Amino acid sequence: MRVLLDEQLPRQLAPYLIGHDIRTVQPESWAGLKNGELLGRAEAAGFKALLTGDQSLEFQQNVAKRHLGVIVLKGGSNAIEDLVPLVPGILAALANLREGSVSKVEA
Repeated sequence: MRVLLDEQLPRQLAPYLIGHDIRTVQPESWAGLKNGELLGRAEAAGFKALLTGDQSLEFQQNVAKRHLGVIVLKGGSNAIEDLVPLVPGILAALANLREGSVSKVEA
C-alpha cells in the first residue's frame, strides 16, 4: 500500500512498515501544507493511507469523503523510540484500512 508519513512523524519509522511503499511529506514538497490540502494532494498522488500524529485531524477534516484512510498514532511522543512499539498495531490498521476511515493506534 502507498502510505504517506505526515511531517511530525520521524522518517525513521518507514523501514519498520514492511510490505508498504512509505513516503514522507518532505520529499513530496508538501511540508507546511494545511491538513485539507495535504489530504487532497495525497489522494491525487495515489496514496491510500496517511499516518499522522495529529490528534485533531479527524475533527478538522471530513475524512469520510476522501479516497484514502487516515491512521492517527498516539505514542508517548512522536519520537521514534515511542512509535516503534506501535508498529504491530500500525501494520494491522493498514491491513484493515478502508478509504474514508480514521483508525487510531495507541500505546
